[in-house]
Amino acid sequence: MTAAHPTVEDGSRTKRHIIVTGGSRGLGLALVEALLADGCRVSTCSRAPSEALERLAGPDLFWHPCRIGDGAEVRAFFDAAVAWGGNSPLWGLVNNAGIAREGVLATFPEVDAEAVIQTNLTGALQAARAFLRAKLAARGAGAQGGRIVNISSIIGQRGYVGLAAYSASKAGLDGLTRALAREVGRRAITVNSVAPGYLDTEMSGSLSDGQRDQIVRRTPLGRLGTAADVVPLVRFLLGDGGGFITGQTLTVDGGITC
Repeated sequence: MTAAHPTVEDGSRTKRHIIVTGGSRGLGLALVEALLADGCRVSTCSRAPSEALERLAGPDLFWHPCRIGDGAEVRAFFDAAVAWGGNSPLWGLVNNAGIAREGVLATFPEVDAEAVIQTNLTGALQAARAFLRAKLAARGAGAQGGRIVNISSIIGQRGYVGLAAYSASKAGLDGLTRALAREVGRRAITVNSVAPGYLDTEMSGSLSDGQRDQIVRRTPLGRLGTAADVVPLVRFLLGDGGGFITGQTLTVDGGITC
């Protein structure tokens, strides 16, 4: 899926380069597709490519294998992505990669808890650090401004039985958002979280019919969310219109937490 370095001029403007972690399926895949349609150049990573991601292959898409949470692999991915991006200004990072494992904490395997924290929180820290180091090393137009969007969850705000580790990881991600927004604001880099509710994706596939019905009944809009409900907000935050919004956690949940 790695492409040869293409021409980076699109009409009168240079295409922005955006990195999306976990872009092989679900929300990440939807974001990759939307950003390509917006005329961006997109770098993404996952443990393995998916058929759906391979169908998007082209000169503006770069994929690299990476286990988010493994510091060496994250650094290797960012080095490869920045090199591939060439003269395209590195503009945005979407920390989307995440895992969820369910179980009451008293009997929850420690290795599973560590995996959730390592992927969802430590991995996001590693990716944000690599992104910011690349921005600091940039020259010219690529050094000016930027966007970080962290994909959080309403579970981090409200909690849910059996998801203590996942909730802790997402609450930590929201804390990272607020602190990092203060750190990098002077560089015109915004940092925000988007907190989806229960989405009808592979990650929610473990929900029983009874759990899904209960969630739908509690949601004022009467359904689970979809990736298409979240993508427009992420696109807005990555764009010029989101330039004065930073340090916020924005919820997209059909009203279930209102």
